[in-house]
Amino acid sequence: MALRPVMVNIKALDHSAVGRFWAEALGWTAYSPGVTTYVGPAGGFVWPDPVALGVDVVPVPEPKTTAKNRVHLDLATTSAAHQAEVAARLRALGATPVHVGQGKVPWTVLADPEGNEFCVLEPRENHRCTGPIARVVVDCAEPRAMARFWGEATDWIPHEVTDDRAVFRSAKNLGPCLEFVRTPGVKTAPDRVHLDLLPYPGDDKAAEVARLRALGATDLDVGQGDVPWTCLADPEGHEFCVLAPS
Repeated sequence: MALRPVMVNIKALDHSAVGRFWAEALGWTAYSPGVTTYVGPAGGFVWPDPVALGVDVVPVPEPKTTAKNRVHLDLATTSAAHQAEVAARLRALGATPVHVGQGKVPWTVLADPEGNEFCVLEPRENHRCTGPIARVVVDCAEPRAMARFWGEATDWIPHEVTDDRAVFRSAKNLGPCLEFVRTPGVKTAPDRVHLDLLPYPGDDKAAEVARLRALGATDLDVGQGDVPWTCLADPEGHEFCVLAPS
């Protein structure tokens, strides 16, 4: 048994506006299947997408704190000119430059209209078939420990595991990477961005949740009430949800 990452969940005061921003940023389409705004590849609403990680923007009453998000997206580009064009276009859409202690780096650090940080990466050969989202990056204290947990939790394959980073990708070697990066500091606020995982058809969600608890996940109460998904936290406290199979 294993779970598949299917969505990046972003909390927002104005889910429609933030959803439109991310649709424009990724060249995708914003859909409103319910009380959230789902952003996925153009061509009609498909969920779960067989390759891409969709972005689900969820309304919440609280604004983002000044604390840097512990999870963020890296966007892919194909050339230096494309990187500059993407960064300029996103600033025109409402993104703002931010400084998170990155120093002099080849990527551009921005925040969406509600302050969620993301990076526009310089062109990299290994991002040519990821789609517009190159990586979902998670700050952590112990990448090897995160690799052990997430390697058991999901069916994604480790591509690199060191003391400084752990990188996973789907078994098909398509779509974005999931990267855990050793980062100083500790979590000081609820996650504004997190992953949603989905059991495969025919798998037992309750059994999957029990398996995750045995791996070190803990139950999480974020005021969700009676909902069909289960909120958990990984061993370093990163929030994630296990969705009910459709």
